[in-house]
Amino acid sequence: MTPAPEPVHAATSPAASASASSGLPSDLVAGIAHFNARVNALRAGIATGIIGNEELVTDVLVAILCQGHVLLEGVPGLGKTSLVRTLSQVLGVSFGRVQCTPDLMPADILGTHIVSDDGSGRRVMRFERGPVFANLLLVDEINRATPKTQAALLEVMQERQVTAGGERMVMPSPFFVLATQNPVEMEGTYPLPEAQLDRFAFKLIVKFPDADELVAIAQRTTGSSQVQPLTVMDGAELESLQEFATRPAVSAPLARYCAHLVLASHPDRPEAPPDVKRHVAYGASPRALQTLVRAARVHCLLAGRMAVSADDVRRVAKPTLRHRLIRTFEGEAAGAVPDRLIEAILATVAVA
Repeated sequence: MTPAPEPVHAATSPAASASASSGLPSDLVAGIAHFNARVNALRAGIATGIIGNEELVTDVLVAILCQGHVLLEGVPGLGKTSLVRTLSQVLGVSFGRVQCTPDLMPADILGTHIVSDDGSGRRVMRFERGPVFANLLLVDEINRATPKTQAALLEVMQERQVTAGGERMVMPSPFFVLATQNPVEMEGTYPLPEAQLDRFAFKLIVKFPDADELVAIAQRTTGSSQVQPLTVMDGAELESLQEFATRPAVSAPLARYCAHLVLASHPDRPEAPPDVKRHVAYGASPRALQTLVRAARVHCLLAGRMAVSADDVRRVAKPTLRHRLIRTFEGEAAGAVPDRLIEAILATVAVA
């Protein structure tokens, strides 16, 4: 695949044309055009460091714009870590990295109290902050950390704060976690518990590059010099885009459609298709419903609209639900693929 196109001027962008012809107020038309131009700029900036994977890049940006965390799954060497580092450079935000190993302790991630000199000769306790105190946190090979260390991230991801020694310390804003895991190598790994998986807005599968992408990787990354991604925006502008992404309208029938998609993922519900009843032990949570709506709003804006459609919801159903379907032993033994189960749910549930 070729790198993402250069940012499209607002006046000629398809999204701008669609919004201009929809009868929206001029300020909303301008807002949609600006939103799409800035997202295109992010895509173009990421394309200088990442070859191909346009759909994956879009999904990561959608998750960030709806203020969600992302779990990236793929075999080693596919550029998961490079994608996150490039993203931090393009966004112009602070970057923290945790390389997970079985001997990693919670204090290595969150920080710890140490004894220090206050300058007057007295010994005082001071909290030394860990790598989580960054705008973008990369948790590399998260399934290599022990459950004790994985659990240290629960409060950070959900409440965006750390509590230590009775003191509450808030994460910088914006804040999001991108974690990676290898689905092939199981030795020395600890599967993420359901409570942790549910805190990720999206689970994205990093695919192996095709022949053209491999050739482009060889040509662009093995020379004496490489192009460095340029900073496109800063944290404040990102937050303004996140705020604008909350504005598209969600009708009552569409909200009910999202609710029934979540309910249909539970085997004890009448909405559930036969495959879900047979292969799923427990389905998606209300957090999944929130993510469906928030992410669909972003795709709505990318299409130049201010009213969310069922197609927007369907577009984000797989990344939202695939890690939230807890399969039964029979389902795992039968090789029931979460994406196929989600397709069955989408085929069963209709818009009211």
